[in-house]
Amino acid sequence: MIKREKIHKFYLNDKYIVLDINSGSVHLVDELVFNIIDYYEDHSLSQIIDILKSKYKEEDILEAHNEIEKLCDEGMLFSEGVQLKEFDYNPQNVVKALCLHVAHDCNLRCKYCFASQGDFKGERLLMPLEVGKKALDFIAKSSGNRRNLEVDFFGGEPLMNFEVVKQLVAYGRKLEPIYNKRFRFTITTNGVLLDEDKMDFINENMDNIVLSLDGRKEINDRMRGTISGEGSYDIIVPNFVEMVKRRGDKDYFVRGTFTKHNLDFADDILEYYRLGFKKVSMEPVVTDPKEEYALRQEDLGTILNEYEKLSKEYIKIKKMDKDFTFFHFMIDLKQGPCMIKRASGCGAGSEYMAVTPEGDLYPCHQFVGEEKFKLGNVFEGVSNIKIRDEFKKTNVFTKDDCSNCWARYYCSGGCHANAYYSNNDITKPYKLGCEMEKKRIECAISILANL
Repeated sequence: MIKREKIHKFYLNDKYIVLDINSGSVHLVDELVFNIIDYYEDHSLSQIIDILKSKYKEEDILEAHNEIEKLCDEGMLFSEGVQLKEFDYNPQNVVKALCLHVAHDCNLRCKYCFASQGDFKGERLLMPLEVGKKALDFIAKSSGNRRNLEVDFFGGEPLMNFEVVKQLVAYGRKLEPIYNKRFRFTITTNGVLLDEDKMDFINENMDNIVLSLDGRKEINDRMRGTISGEGSYDIIVPNFVEMVKRRGDKDYFVRGTFTKHNLDFADDILEYYRLGFKKVSMEPVVTDPKEEYALRQEDLGTILNEYEKLSKEYIKIKKMDKDFTFFHFMIDLKQGPCMIKRASGCGAGSEYMAVTPEGDLYPCHQFVGEEKFKLGNVFEGVSNIKIRDEFKKTNVFTKDDCSNCWARYYCSGGCHANAYYSNNDITKPYKLGCEMEKKRIECAISILANL
């Protein structure tokens, strides 16, 4: 029988940290407690004293041992877990979020694009207004008692179909009083077509905007080129600077992708800050390992060290500027949602779906074009119940690789699409991604411990 780990301990950014996996309790401890914990469950107090007496005073060991014992009695250390393999986190099949692919076309040719430079390996299409309306009807009718609904205008490049975007926002507002809903709209853009009129409309009507930029000019332009092969940095950065300036205190994210060509991606995140961007994200590329820019196992050590380097710089910046946020260093130590939600993750394929220009439904934007994952369409609803149920039952308790991982309640088992494209199985996590996520969680906790 596999022994299930109950705690995870690490030292980072000058802090000794112990995480109780099942309760989510995080403890800042001294070096003595940190060392005793290694022996606490399997050794008697007298044995622990014998092991550590050459380094610590016996009375200090006794006091530290009593502190650990008290935390255990309170269920905050070495707490027992639960195994919930059979549960349905969404029994009513409520749909709360849609990713509307308003454009299967793009005006950039990013080398790593999972969407095959915008067309998702199919025709270059723009979503007709009527399909978009049907999508909003679908989520309004499929969202049960949930009031707040999320809709992301996505592509390709959604600004290539901006008139339809504007009309869909207006249509959504008409639906709100009818169904007692509140639409939260987001748009994701590469910024090439982002002019003042579009900025003003987005700022008035969108709860969030995601701006795609890979950091330093030479890094961005290597991977994110125009149709003519030129770099995009000088085109989009002035637009993004103006957009963020006009955005005020409304939400936005500047989001990038790092590849083998910028394993020093901390410098790209610091470039965001130098440009005045305060809400940022940088995602590792996930692609065919044969691609020359792919991340491989041999890069892992460098990547993990880079996250640690970034965390040190991040602490320095946060002490001066609390508004700077890096998405992967944002963490909820109060454990947020219930156990079932933390175990099941993003809700792709059930609560969250992507809609193609033709109106087809897929589990998320990264599965679009994979016919076996097609769930149905916005005209008739979900018909592929088998696939929906497969996504619903996939959680950290049904994934063998997750069941004994200390990070399972933070990452919720990782991304289904990354699992599928790396292992051809949504239940087998993307291992490289797992190691990066664990390091990001450690960094995030150590940052909070230092602020």
